[in-house]
Amino acid sequence: MFIATTIEEVRKIVSDWQNEGYKVGLVPTMGFLHEGHESLIQKAVRDNEKVIVSIFVNPMQFGPKEDFSSYPRDLEHDTNICKKAGVHLVFAPDSREMYASDFCTFVDMNGLTDELCGKSREGHFRGVCTVVTKLFNITKSNRAYFGEKDAQQLAVIKRMVRDLNMDIEIIGCPTVREKDGLAKSSRNSYLSVQERKAAVILHESLKLAKSMLDSGERNAAKLRDAISNKITSQPLASIVYVSIVDSITLKSVDKIEAPILIAVSVYIGKTKLIDNFTYEKINKL
Repeated sequence: MFIATTIEEVRKIVSDWQNEGYKVGLVPTMGFLHEGHESLIQKAVRDNEKVIVSIFVNPMQFGPKEDFSSYPRDLEHDTNICKKAGVHLVFAPDSREMYASDFCTFVDMNGLTDELCGKSREGHFRGVCTVVTKLFNITKSNRAYFGEKDAQQLAVIKRMVRDLNMDIEIIGCPTVREKDGLAKSSRNSYLSVQERKAAVILHESLKLAKSMLDSGERNAAKLRDAISNKITSQPLASIVYVSIVDSITLKSVDKIEAPILIAVSVYIGKTKLIDNFTYEKINKL
């Protein structure tokens, strides 16, 4: 396994692979890898002859009051996971390598970024789209793998690829969860023992919503109220948003008549966590 810190190194390695006719898969990450990342990597290894994992905590997608400086980092841990999983190249640049001092070009989007995380994180998805575009250009991968836990990010990247005619296939992979249902996340490491126990309320609230949908509830306001009441029953939880949106447009809905995404963002103590599920059985009840 190669570990590259410069764009030039990556391009040289990938050029050699392309000359051999290899298909290349990319797993973009911000590091501090866990089982969720491993599932993406394993899928990429199965699908492709060569796999790249990028490890880059992207400053552009963090707001001024967000946790960029304290975001967990452990490159040795990450590279060990990658090596065991069969990764061929780890790309671990620093900010100066990715963004020149006079950097002034961005990739942005309207519409899909207006709700959910985009509503409270101004500029976040501009940072995501910009860095992902750069990674696609640098690695020239055939496929890229993203987790469905970050549902809005996945939708945004799929639309960006479609709208800009990027020659890459985007693969969404299922959320990996702890035994109690908590979605795997690098930010889970911030939680105290008490907060970790409290964090399961996200999954429990979504299970409640799914049960209501299975029973025929189609009023979005009633579902939002039920989810919110469940979350606020946990004293350590503070809601950022509870959203029910069309699964394609990501626009809020009042009545559920087509596949939807139900997404929540919640502070547990000082740690912001997200979770979601897509419900598609609208015509099967």
